[in-house]
Amino acid sequence: MGGPSREMTVMRIPLKKAKHHFGASLSRGTRPYNEDAYQAGTIDIPAFAKRRPISLTRNPKGEIKNEVTPAGSSSGDPQVFYFGVFDGHGGNECSGFLMEELHKYIEDAAKDFELESSLQIKGPVHRYIGWSGSAEVDEQMPASGSAPETTAEESLGAVKTYTPSGTESMKPPKPGSKHDGPTPGAKSRQSPLSSAPPVKQSMSVRKAEDLERELVMDWKELVGGYFRRFKPEWFSMSAGGRGHPAEQDVIAKRHYPNSAVPNEAVEGIGIETVLQYAFLRADYDFVSAQVGKRDEDPVLADRAINDDDILGHPSRGGKSIGGTKRFKGGSTCSMALVSTPTPTPFWHPAAPSTVVTAHVGDTRIILCKTATGLAVPLTSNHHPSLPEEATRLRRYAATFVTDSFGEERVSGLANTRAFGDMQSKRIGVSAEAEIRRIEVTSAEYSFMTLVSDGVSGHLSDQEIVDIIKEAQTPEQAARDVTSFATEVSADADNATTLVVRLGGWERRTEGGLGSLGTKELRDWRKAEAENPRGRM
Repeated sequence: MGGPSREMTVMRIPLKKAKHHFGASLSRGTRPYNEDAYQAGTIDIPAFAKRRPISLTRNPKGEIKNEVTPAGSSSGDPQVFYFGVFDGHGGNECSGFLMEELHKYIEDAAKDFELESSLQIKGPVHRYIGWSGSAEVDEQMPASGSAPETTAEESLGAVKTYTPSGTESMKPPKPGSKHDGPTPGAKSRQSPLSSAPPVKQSMSVRKAEDLERELVMDWKELVGGYFRRFKPEWFSMSAGGRGHPAEQDVIAKRHYPNSAVPNEAVEGIGIETVLQYAFLRADYDFVSAQVGKRDEDPVLADRAINDDDILGHPSRGGKSIGGTKRFKGGSTCSMALVSTPTPTPFWHPAAPSTVVTAHVGDTRIILCKTATGLAVPLTSNHHPSLPEEATRLRRYAATFVTDSFGEERVSGLANTRAFGDMQSKRIGVSAEAEIRRIEVTSAEYSFMTLVSDGVSGHLSDQEIVDIIKEAQTPEQAARDVTSFATEVSADADNATTLVVRLGGWERRTEGGLGSLGTKELRDWRKAEAENPRGRM
């Protein structure tokens, strides 16, 4: 026997210091303060990855041969990774709150909804993968034959790179032209990648409905206005939402003659419902905490920090959400969870994984396709110009105004969804998350990046991706993107970049035009930024 045993090998990596797997960079730009924040690490929730076929003759655990695996979670599942970018406005109270607390809300919601692992099937198959006869059954059931073991080299070699038809290099604008170059990511209207079907992980629908109904009522009583009629996505219809996954479809099929749909088939919710609840609960707690405070008082501001202490013991009421005074600002949020069906980490070329994103505002999450080298957005910008947002808000009589730069705003805000912003809640500026599930195959994507609008407000998605391709490590890539975005902007906003290595990292420069597709444009941007006359 050669090499260490998989059963005894445990690898622990301090993620924020693992520059070959993760990188983060923040800059305040030309602003006096940095209101951005980020978070990265593991989160204690059950795995939500799609089960992979299991070999019954070779490698029975479905793991990848001769690879070191990370430690599992307390439930015995492979660890779930958490990445988030938060772009505060009006101060850093809200973005700081999300950085410190949002992952805890997700963990608590997973426990409240009694979420179970998607990798440990118990009871009837349809409880987790759809009703009997569903097209998902054959795809997720363990394989009856032998599945071949795949090495990293084989997975990388299996990716066939090509240049999609119509793909052209981005050129700088011609002298005298009014065209300023490609559309920045923060103003892009490119449709995000389609979401994969959800996976049922909890049968406690009655308890979930009670929790959802209570939260919806809390919003109606606290804010009113838009929240008197809002219907959160992924919430049960009986609780005032748009329906749990497949709820409407299953209810309709039950009424068909000779329907094979079992009565309990609708009894199931997934990670999407948990994330929606966690976002709305965190926003409710933050906003309600601000309602209970007074506006800034110069007398109270001069009080000693330990003024509320009793006989030297710290006051229990001394700490409050969002600081000691009422905070009227808010924050956007883009968050990604990564779960794998085996203990092999998601950055291994042969490891499949499931990525679930939850997004509010105009921060962005972008993938890089290994085969084509193209940027693949996972989020849309929640601005009044987005048709879906315009429809959602106009349904409740919200009014839009256009500023002097031609940009539509609602109640003076560029974002139609955000945490906080208590003065705009009644007209629909909510934290209803846009949630998307992506099933990632071996080496399908090279990396994932999360950026604030200080980056995407000046650079297109493809420029961001191409800068990352040229870096040696994700840590260097994050620094390069942030520094370039602040350098080429005349009025640089707070800029934050996270870069997460995925399975196709080693072939990131081979697909499509590589990093040369935007090279000329980026060189022109840099030359213009260094030209003192161009800054005038």
